[in-house]
Amino acid sequence: MKLLRLKEIREDRDIPQKELANLLHTTQQQYSKYELGIQLIPIDRLCILADFYNVSLDYLVCRTDERKMYPKSKLD
Repeated sequence: MKLLRLKEIREDRDIPQKELANLLHTTQQQYSKYELGIQLIPIDRLCILADFYNVSLDYLVCRTDERKMYPKSKLD
């Protein structure tokens, strides 16, 4: 599954891959594999990125074009 939004949203904000790799406690090479769709990104890392960008998970994985986050769950 290719997550094109990862690259698009990162480039829109002029953030280097290395910075996001550090945020996710991984290497730049591993993060590049996520962007290219070579390796699936774990859900916990997707959640970190959604919070970082202030967007929904659905937006990151191209299930919607709506960037807005959903209201936080009371279970969180």
